[in-house]
Amino acid sequence: MEDTFLLNHPGVKKKILAGGSGPLPHLPIGTKLVFHFQTLLDDFERTVIDDSRLAGRPAEIFAGKMFKMEVWETLLGSMRIGEVAEFWCDAVHTGLYPIVSKGMRLVAQGKDPLEGQRHTCGMGNMFNYHSTGFPELDELMRTPQPLIFIMELLQVGDPMSYERESWMMEKDEKLQMVPILHMQGNAMVKQSKYREAASQQVQRGRPAAENSPVQRDAG
Repeated sequence: MEDTFLLNHPGVKKKILAGGSGPLPHLPIGTKLVFHFQTLLDDFERTVIDDSRLAGRPAEIFAGKMFKMEVWETLLGSMRIGEVAEFWCDAVHTGLYPIVSKGMRLVAQGKDPLEGQRHTCGMGNMFNYHSTGFPELDELMRTPQPLIFIMELLQVGDPMSYERESWMMEKDEKLQMVPILHMQGNAMVKQSKYREAASQQVQRGRPAAENSPVQRDAG
């Protein structure tokens, strides 16, 4: 199938490699998108930079939750479940890919994806440290360039089908959860479940950057 430009999204071309099923997904805020991806350089060898299958786990993002690679939400929103597609994205859309890739790689290694970062924005961290720790990603930082993403959309989750942490909630939702969490915490303390109570507080109280390695940093 010939390349096609995504409607109203300049700098992106799409080629469908395998058709999916069902309608295009509806993506209200908080929709969970689960997918496999490969990232390739736009060179003669089509050098593979990342492959989620080799990492042993699919990737996931949440619609409308300020993912660093904003264009990925657009790409996945143009796909049907089970579809495999190749996207060419110009350098305007790929400048933050080294940060996203570093976070995913550290998670796959069982490490903290924010290890060594200051409390600042992702671009600020790049300038502060001048290195991701991965030579091929450092090269992309020095010379931003178009990238090719091959994606397979595996699952689209209803925002209400899973328990959402505080960083995924809108302001009104967070306020509504405060008394519920307060009661749950008190109940755990009364049962001498101090570790569980503390863990719940930490997990639900973290900002987005700490809960999700690939959401936009809070600074």
